[in-house]
Amino acid sequence: MKILVLNCGSSSLKFQLIDMENEERLVKGNFERIGGMKTTLKLNIRGEKSEILRIARDYDEAISFVLEVLQKPENNLINSIDEIEAVGHRVVHGGELFGESVFITDEVIHEIEKCIDLAPLHNPAGLAGIRAAQKAMPGKPMVAVFDTAFHQTMPAKAYIYQIPYRYYTSYKIRKYGFHGTSHRFVANRVAELLNRNIEELKVITCHIGQGSSICAINGEKSVDTSMGLTPLAGIPMATRSGDIDPAIIPYIMKKENLQPEDVEEMLNKQSGAWGVSGVSSDYRDVEDGYNMQDPRSVLALDSQAYKIAQYIGQYYITLGGLDALVFTGGVGENGLETRQRICEYLKVLGITLDLEANNMKGKEKCISTADSKIPVFVIPTNEELMIARDTHKLIMNQ
Repeated sequence: MKILVLNCGSSSLKFQLIDMENEERLVKGNFERIGGMKTTLKLNIRGEKSEILRIARDYDEAISFVLEVLQKPENNLINSIDEIEAVGHRVVHGGELFGESVFITDEVIHEIEKCIDLAPLHNPAGLAGIRAAQKAMPGKPMVAVFDTAFHQTMPAKAYIYQIPYRYYTSYKIRKYGFHGTSHRFVANRVAELLNRNIEELKVITCHIGQGSSICAINGEKSVDTSMGLTPLAGIPMATRSGDIDPAIIPYIMKKENLQPEDVEEMLNKQSGAWGVSGVSSDYRDVEDGYNMQDPRSVLALDSQAYKIAQYIGQYYITLGGLDALVFTGGVGENGLETRQRICEYLKVLGITLDLEANNMKGKEKCISTADSKIPVFVIPTNEELMIARDTHKLIMNQ
């Protein structure tokens, strides 16, 4: 059974075609700059990389062209769309209604639309991709896999905000959390590596990248996570502030005569490592600044590591102990310096990093010493495979 996985961003379309018989990824692609004149489709077909320049004015044109590429005889992927059993879609926000992946129906689409206010940058793109796929593959089973669904197991004491309760009842203002598909994948994978039942494990997963979140997982259930109503909350990120004193917002608005959208832009796109360092929104550039002892780059990365370690300590208390700590995401998988800075703070928990084992990028590996009280792992995430697994499971059980 072949599953097509689609992940639509504001101007991009990431996709994978996965053969579920052996969970082999047949092709991985990224359609960039959709809506622009120089749209580029980057392909990786069984390890062979290539790029195609192709104008795609919208998701209809992008998905139609992707399907053309998949059916080209020279690519040896599929002979026709009929070979694609189903399509799995990443959807960022499912609100409180969706605690698991579901088949996409008109009612599901309506509920996703109702969550647009909670994810104005992400849900419209996801919906555009769903509608384009339905148009290109009418009648094909399609599944929505929500970033927020995994965190619906959080208890009320974890997700409620201490503001007037009417804002929760009227507008559903609460902590939702994100990156759920990634946190779920690496938690299950670490259970396999430890050869233990995940139902018995207490795990903290650190998805660190352009967007970053920490998750406390007890027996395969998310019990708390750092992102909140939106992906802005939690730890400092590449361009997002993370948690700040709420009083800062009206104070700055008055000082600089800003509108709400100006502050939202500042907190989401001008803050974090970029805002503090003034160097770049790319962590690699800020890391270079750190190595040159640029004071603001050092401050940006040291502050981030400090606050990530604080969240890990907080979640250690939440879980009442810890069986494994996992790093994932672009920086979590490749930022060996970031991992080292964070683990320096965690010696109090009995965590000891193996510096030689940690000296690697992008590999699945235990990076703690043999006598570390808590094992520390790097596990590359695979959200697309998790989406494909959920889609396959629903198809098999229908």
